[in-house]
Amino acid sequence: MRIAITGSKGQLGTALFRTLREHELLGIDLPEYDITDFDALTAALAGFHPELIIHTAAMTDVDGCEREPEKAYRINVLGTRNVAVAAQQNQAAMVYISTDYVFDGTKEELYWEYDDPCPLSVYGRTKWIGEQLTRELVPRHYVVRIAWLYGDGPRNFVRTVLRLAQERKVLQMVTDEVSSPTYARDVAWALERLVQRPAYGIYHLPNAGTCSRYDWAREILRLAGLEDKVELIPTENYQRLARVPKHACLRNFCAAELGIVMRPWQEALKEYFEEMGHAQ
Repeated sequence: MRIAITGSKGQLGTALFRTLREHELLGIDLPEYDITDFDALTAALAGFHPELIIHTAAMTDVDGCEREPEKAYRINVLGTRNVAVAAQQNQAAMVYISTDYVFDGTKEELYWEYDDPCPLSVYGRTKWIGEQLTRELVPRHYVVRIAWLYGDGPRNFVRTVLRLAQERKVLQMVTDEVSSPTYARDVAWALERLVQRPAYGIYHLPNAGTCSRYDWAREILRLAGLEDKVELIPTENYQRLARVPKHACLRNFCAAELGIVMRPWQEALKEYFEEMGHAQ
């Protein structure tokens, strides 16, 4: 299959290139390609003529989206429109990677795929609009929501916790933000199986189980052997620019019905640590 992957240098894009390496792949990322340049993007994809486009590219700096909303709308909305039009022109299927931040986090139970979104932030709103554009413009689409992504790359929550643990003796992490840490390679594994099925629609693909930022950091320190060397203090209501959902926990119902079941986040995190060890 000819597959184009936007955001190909990011954490999920990197994982997808590794997982889908037996296919014919085209990576779309800066500086070679800019999804906000309609003419250049559609021309590049027309030359490749993809059968599938996996759209992972986005402005994911949540607070940065609040500071620069026009930039967020340009990348997350117009960029997605451009990718969707390119999919339409090439009669390609499209996977749109979305987020748990399309919900407001007030539901006490897990969010089903068809619960009504109610984003709180510029980031969440732009991703929600991207979902709508994908559904409107691309007949064969998969809207895939994930949460708290980490994977190969220099910057993610896991590496931030490890860096701070080397710099400080005391770390503070919030207990009132709850979701599901999700390993990029597990998402890539799930997407490889999902796109083989013409079961188009909305999917939730986080790793199984939920935790707070505090619980996640505690498990990171435990796996790193630092739990006795660094004091981890729970806190609430960390002040940040963007409003974030407090309990945006996703239920994998639709993909599980197809036999695509995500493993617990603790198992995935342990494997990530093993992979980091092999890479060092």
